[in-house]
Amino acid sequence: MSLNWKEINLILQELDLPGAQIQKAVQSAFDVLVLGVYKKGETRNILIALSPRACRLHQTFKAVPKSDKPLRFAQFLNSRIVNGRIEEAAQIGEDRIVRLLVRRGERRYRLYIRLWSNAANLIVTDEEGVILDAMRRLPRRGETGGGRYAPEEAEAGVAALRAAGPERNYEIRELPGEGSFNEKIDAFYAGQGGALSLEALREQARRTIEGSMGRLGAALERLRAKEAEFAAAEKLRQYGDLILANMASIAPGDKWLEAKNVCAGEADGGRVRIELPPRLNPAAQAERYYERYRKSKKGLADVQAEIAAGEAKLRALESRLTRLLAETNPLVLAKLLKTGSVKESPGQARDKKCPGLSFRRGGWLIIVGRDAAENDELLRRHVKGNDLWLHARDFPGSYVFIKQRPGKTVPLEILLDAGNLAIFYSKGRNNGEGDLFYTAVKYLRRAKNGPKGLVIPTQEKNLHIKVDEKRLRELENCR
Repeated sequence: MSLNWKEINLILQELDLPGAQIQKAVQSAFDVLVLGVYKKGETRNILIALSPRACRLHQTFKAVPKSDKPLRFAQFLNSRIVNGRIEEAAQIGEDRIVRLLVRRGERRYRLYIRLWSNAANLIVTDEEGVILDAMRRLPRRGETGGGRYAPEEAEAGVAALRAAGPERNYEIRELPGEGSFNEKIDAFYAGQGGALSLEALREQARRTIEGSMGRLGAALERLRAKEAEFAAAEKLRQYGDLILANMASIAPGDKWLEAKNVCAGEADGGRVRIELPPRLNPAAQAERYYERYRKSKKGLADVQAEIAAGEAKLRALESRLTRLLAETNPLVLAKLLKTGSVKESPGQARDKKCPGLSFRRGGWLIIVGRDAAENDELLRRHVKGNDLWLHARDFPGSYVFIKQRPGKTVPLEILLDAGNLAIFYSKGRNNGEGDLFYTAVKYLRRAKNGPKGLVIPTQEKNLHIKVDEKRLRELENCR
């Protein structure tokens, strides 16, 4: 449930924002922003949430997580209003739109915080109402840079319509707990207030991670069945030995060999019946069984490696779910669910893992660099000469790498997975299809005096990809 206009007025009265200096703007998610303000020796964090059914404005007493990478709107606010001073903080009529007038130097800005459940937004304009930027850019509403936003002009008409219609009574809710209304509303939304409540977020964590664990468990069962099948490969070698030992008793055209089994553990009264491959002499028949034995033995090692990796991932999912369910700060929990991590503070150790996005599929690792810096870092430190490189043709986009596995050729399905990622993380994604080229990393050379990460491929091959939404959804579960 969102705030009503009387509750917004009470929150603004308690905050007493005029005269406060804005010291920081932190955007932990695309719909959550926190302004750090300072007044009369006190620093406070003002939460602005645009989440459906829980859009609100109030002081938060929870720690505020930072995003892994600064988000666009927070960067804009830091360049324009941070270190500015709030001259006015008021609601426009009863319309649940809060206007903050901020002065920094010689310039004044208007911050409109529209707390409508299905159309919440935060819009920054100049003094004439020209939009400089918006937290949610909505072209259909004209809420993009260069548009105009002046809700004060429409308030008189809205007030007249409100007066002519049936009267609606709004009251300030009686919330449990002690302290100011800001404290009560912060605790209420943290505990049970819609999409950003702990209860809803924990249920989302269970549903998401337990679903992944279920799919991973089913895949492990299939791998274990294949492991048992490959583990019986020793019998194939024994069959080859028995064929060679009984060559004299095998006549041309025989389909079966019945012989005394010299290997311990066989049933059937110490005898075994072996099928003979047709149109082959006994030596070739034995070699056929030896070849099957060698393949099964190699396959066993691969399957066991995949099982070990799957079990490690399952343990990691269990550990992550435990951590998520133990988190008591809804802002941190929401951040963990969306990105998988919370930005470390300067005093904390940083994760040294591979940059970009990683996808594991059928024992193969696919890595996507999201920008020029990550592309360059991957090329310099995380990929090798025989790894495969893919990039959308004729469109700027991410570098996608398939890590090579010793003695393995990249399967078509993995190539299609990587191709879909290359088109999806490019400027051509809206076309739904596109061409890309791919080649081994060792056939890339850096462009002389070119920008960071720019390479020129040689010996490249072309591949046309139609974006497969189902494949992309499956890949999302492989991260």
